[in-house]
Order: sequence, then structure tokens, then C-alpha cells
Amino acid sequence: MPLAVEARGWQGHWQQLVRCLVRIHSDRGERQLLDSLTHPAEATVVAFVNAHAMNSAATSREFFEAVRAADVVLRDGIGMAILLKLLNLEPGLNLNGTDLIPKILRRYAGRPIALFGTEDPYLARAREVVMSTLAPGGPCTTAHGFLDTAAYVRLALEHRPSLIVLGMGMPRQEAVARELRAVVDFPCLIVCGGAIIDFIGGKTSRAPRWMRGAGLEWLFRLALEPKRLFKRYVIGNPLFIARALTLAAGTSRPSRGAAT
Repeated sequence: MPLAVEARGWQGHWQQLVRCLVRIHSDRGERQLLDSLTHPAEATVVAFVNAHAMNSAATSREFFEAVRAADVVLRDGIGMAILLKLLNLEPGLNLNGTDLIPKILRRYAGRPIALFGTEDPYLARAREVVMSTLAPGGPCTTAHGFLDTAAYVRLALEHRPSLIVLGMGMPRQEAVARELRAVVDFPCLIVCGGAIIDFIGGKTSRAPRWMRGAGLEWLFRLALEPKRLFKRYVIGNPLFIARALTLAAGTSRPSRGAAT
């Protein structure tokens, strides 16, 4: 996917992350992706990129490098669809973590799983849901999301989970995922899950289906947590669109059929 001349600064970061995206265009493609993630040959990191992630990558080289280092980078949200369309690229399916990660968990039933993130009681409730419903039959190790990275490394090496779900939010979870992959010496899928443990544990509610279908789940979450999410959405979304338009204006765009 040739993106014109390599830009510097945030535009260069965005161009590189667009190149990293794995864009899935059909239900069959999603199943094939899930198949590949179910039995990784080595430690493998999955990251999700949304408008907030792109804004973070524009201002933090450390975060940009952590996301770029992930083995599988997936498009999350309507903002990324807008950006890709501006670049004349097919956005593919919206593979947001809130929907995809439970599908991954179900495929790991009977195998050891680790949930690192959030705090009790939501972490404990998420563990119960995973062990009883999503992925029964295997042990589930948990740790809240405020430990040193070294603590998560020790837990991973001790319990050797086949799947690690990180629910610490950006940019912490991407940095932890990068460190885990560097030291884990066994096949393991490491997923940067954002608020997924909170969703599973009942702390955060999902938007109605019609809002999700319209790409408006961000608005629902803003209504629930206006103080915490004001900067991310009210300030961040217009900033993302402005940057997307700037990038598109300075980029020679490939044909719409190009795919990653």
C-alpha cells in the first residue's frame, strides 16, 4: 500500500500505522483471523487502533513504537474508517476489541488464561464470567492494572497462560504487551484490550445495538463518563478529523482496491 512520500513527525507515524493495519473484508476473513490467533506459534501481540490511538501516536513516539511493534494491528471504530476512506482505502470490518476479544476468549476454553487490568470487584467478576461462560475448563490468573510491568512478567512466566488479556488502557497496555512479548518463551497470545475487562466485569455497559451499528458507541460512553472521556472525544475527535484531512491532502492515494 504505497503512501506517497514518507512524512516526518505525526504524519509519518500515521502513515506507518496505516501500513500496519490488517484489514478484514468478510466474515470468512474474520474466521481465518481468529483461527490464526487461536494457536500462535510464539508470543504474539494483538493491538487495536482507533482515533484515540492515532492521536496518541501523533504526540508520543514511545506509544507509536509500541503499537507498530505489535504483530497484528486491527482497525477499531468509525474514525479509522473515515481516515482510510480519505486515503482511498477500503476500511474493511470494524474489528473493535469489545466484540472480538470475547470471540477470542471462547476459542481458548480449557486453556490457561490471564486477565491483567482494572480492579476489583470488576476484575473478580470478569474472572467469574470467563471461567463460567466465555472460556470454561481452564485456570484464570488475574492481577489488577496498577502493578509494575515486572510483576506481570513474573506472573506470566509463573503461570504460562496461553492467552493474556490486558485491560489497562492506552498507552500502558501496549507498553506492557511489548515487554511481555520480549521475555515470554512459550506460545502465547497477548491482547491489548482497553476496557474489555470492565465490560466483562459489568463496570461499563455496552451501547444499544443501533448505536454500535451507526458507529456511535463513543457517544454512549461519553454520556456515561463525561468527565473522564471529555478530552478523548470532545477534543480528540475533531483533532483526529483535522489531522486525517491534513494527511489525506498531502498523500497520493492508491486505488480503492488496495488491501493489506
